Amino acid sequence: MTIDGKCHCGNISFALDWKAPGNEIQVRACGCSFCVKHGGVWTSHAGSTLEVAVRDPARVSRYQFGTGTAEFHLCTQCGVVPVVTSTIAGRVYAVVNVNTFENVEPSRLVRSSTNFDGEGVDDRLARRQRNWIADVTVK
Repeated sequence: MTIDGKCHCGNISFALDWKAPGNEIQVRACGCSFCVKHGGVWTSHAGSTLEVAVRDPARVSRYQFGTGTAEFHLCTQCGVVPVVTSTIAGRVYAVVNVNTFENVEPSRLVRSSTNFDGEGVDDRLARRQRNWIADVTVK
């Protein structure tokens, strides 16, 4: 199933080829201050494919905080963060913000909360390699 998503103004958009089994999409509401303030609710499936398109790169800010191991792709036009990437051993991994989905019935989203405070950098990167989308193209 292809899931389309975009920031509010459409400057950052994506097509996610979702390959997880079943009709439910597991999503995580992160408890960090950045995600709480930006409404970040994330999903990923390691076997999926993600293609991110940016119309105007000058209107994208890549924000890092904490461990500096993830980049939040923030549209400076509308303020929405549709995708987060992490480059690990030369490969780009990603999660997408389900609040930016265009064509998914909200009842399919099964929410849980999470908090990664206290997680070491090595454990964090290993978790991302296991769980984040591993086939990512950013244009």
